[in-house]
Amino acid sequence: MKTTRLGRQTVRLGRPPAVLSWANIGGRMESQGPLAADFDELDDDPFFGRKTWEQGESAMQERCLRRALDRAHAAPEDVDAVLSGDLLNQCIGSSFALRSFGIPFWGVYSACATMGEALSLAAILVDGGLARIAGAAASSHFCTAERQYRQPIPYGSQRTPTAQWTVTGAGCCLLGTADRGPFVTHVVRGRIVDLGITDAANMGAAMAPAACDTLCALFRETDTVPADYDLIVTGDLGQLGREVTAELLEREGFVPGDRYTDCGLLIYDREGQDMHAGGSGAGCSASVLCGHLLGGLARGRWQRIVFAPTRALLSPTSTFQGESIPAVCHAVVLENASGAGEETVCSI
Repeated sequence: MKTTRLGRQTVRLGRPPAVLSWANIGGRMESQGPLAADFDELDDDPFFGRKTWEQGESAMQERCLRRALDRAHAAPEDVDAVLSGDLLNQCIGSSFALRSFGIPFWGVYSACATMGEALSLAAILVDGGLARIAGAAASSHFCTAERQYRQPIPYGSQRTPTAQWTVTGAGCCLLGTADRGPFVTHVVRGRIVDLGITDAANMGAAMAPAACDTLCALFRETDTVPADYDLIVTGDLGQLGREVTAELLEREGFVPGDRYTDCGLLIYDREGQDMHAGGSGAGCSASVLCGHLLGGLARGRWQRIVFAPTRALLSPTSTFQGESIPAVCHAVVLENASGAGEETVCSI
């Protein structure tokens, strides 16, 4: 079956790549959350054995990649490319992590949607025969994000109820050709959506319209409905953003129901850990995917899920200049069956 464009945003992969291996790592707050058992490694040291928080974030990505390689019984020279990103300027969390591996590297930046973008592009590379094995990774760190985007941590500024906690975590997975899944079967390109939200402490509301836009494109262009999936997971919208997305989907005629949740709600106990609206950061969806979600698929808990992390397209400069917050959402469909034997019908 050939790779087919089903619509303006959705592509069905003709040779769906398999997720060969995955690994994740988290910090102290993640070790206290409900998904602690789904992490490969949890470390109370915010420096992860290094001298700075930024070096610690690189260490997380490096450890995840090494674990993923070991589980795939692969060496660095077996991997044709790694696509990775983080929240730091010039993606130093990723580039410094990869510098000792000698693997061709594409740095990608899509903020909290980085894992969705990296996974989409890695899947396209493998599907198109341009890579035998390709890696996708992302990370974030509470302390590095606070230093770069918000207030110095010792300042102790008060957070609003809509604010989210940046996850200290990383996730990495390797894609290749295999008979067993999970498989990446569909890729959905997100469009930039901006409804005029300007509150940088309420990014869930800013990103929700983009999540709705991408999910609606998936449903319409594949002729499916939410009930056709065992689980639909957005990334880092938090409590308010999840509620807004569900309401917007219902207005479009798609009722997600209880099968729809968000990575930012899964990773923490919002009340017990005082996480306000939930988790955020590129490492949030990456670590949830490379533990809880892929592990659940491998164990047969789910057969078909939608992974749709979201990104707020802002910077401190744009916020200071009073700009609104545009957003984008990149999605992939992950299935235990590849569907490679199905007949393909292009809708355009």
